[in-house]
Amino acid sequence: MTHISILVPKGQYSIVNIGGAFQILNWASDMFFNQTRQKLFEVELVGVEKPSNDQDGFYTISPQKTIEQVKQTDLVIIPAVHGEFEQVAEMNKDLMDWVLAQHRNGAEVAGLCIGAFLLAHAGLLDGRECSTHWGSAEMLQNAYPKTKVVAENIVVESDGIYTCGGAYAFTNLLVYLIEKYGGRELAVLTAKSYMIDIDKGSQSPFTIFVGQKSHKDALVLDVQESIEKDYDSAISVDSLAANHATTRRTLERRFRKATGNSIIEYLQRVRMEGAKRKLESGNTNVHEAMYSVGYNDAKAFREVFKKYVGITPVEYSNKYRNLKTA
Repeated sequence: MTHISILVPKGQYSIVNIGGAFQILNWASDMFFNQTRQKLFEVELVGVEKPSNDQDGFYTISPQKTIEQVKQTDLVIIPAVHGEFEQVAEMNKDLMDWVLAQHRNGAEVAGLCIGAFLLAHAGLLDGRECSTHWGSAEMLQNAYPKTKVVAENIVVESDGIYTCGGAYAFTNLLVYLIEKYGGRELAVLTAKSYMIDIDKGSQSPFTIFVGQKSHKDALVLDVQESIEKDYDSAISVDSLAANHATTRRTLERRFRKATGNSIIEYLQRVRMEGAKRKLESGNTNVHEAMYSVGYNDAKAFREVFKKYVGITPVEYSNKYRNLKTA
């Protein structure tokens, strides 16, 4: 039997992560017992104190145990904790020291959504691939450069450290863990019962590209603004360099350093975001969306769209178009 400790941290913790994980894992364990007469999981809520109030006072959880009472566990689950992450990490220092001790004793660790920040702050993601909410991926990578953030993946496992995408993507990680410990049949049964889209691998279709502007390079910011203003027209790197009184080589070097993308990659991502908005309206077909963002080659448009969005333009349109016009 696997002992699972679902942590109740200090701060503005996600009650959905905690309650959902507790319910789904216990349900899977009950189903496993019905089939095998053996219990799969022992699931406990573990906190620093009892009861544990959220920071804003909206709700209170009464953990079954405190960290002092749990000497050994097999799997630790850390929910999302919202707020300024240096502050969140500081108020949860005792909790994370306990997590590190459990990890040294062989426990696996899972961080749900932005719970990955606590793992990174504790050093558990150094040299490891990880995921988090797509909207926080750039922040995580910049704050903890020893990590390798692959936010396009919904679930990432790296040497017994698990992370996942944002919001309700934690349910995909739970199904992943249930399959690992209880087998494929139990995972499928759980996914069907809770209506979780099993084997979903990418959060790219949910990503909203808002530009990479946390840097302070004024030249690159001006070029980004130019691209976003005229992305539907013919734009070349040479013309961007000339219009900003610099050389192509210098511009490309500074642009990649500041954003992590080449200029062409950035232009493609801006164009695909424009195409997504067109397709979501339900009033534009794929070819019209393609032309509206500066593409004339359907094959090239489809390939670039799938590269950044993870699915084809037609699939995206069917999934997200305005339901009133569907």
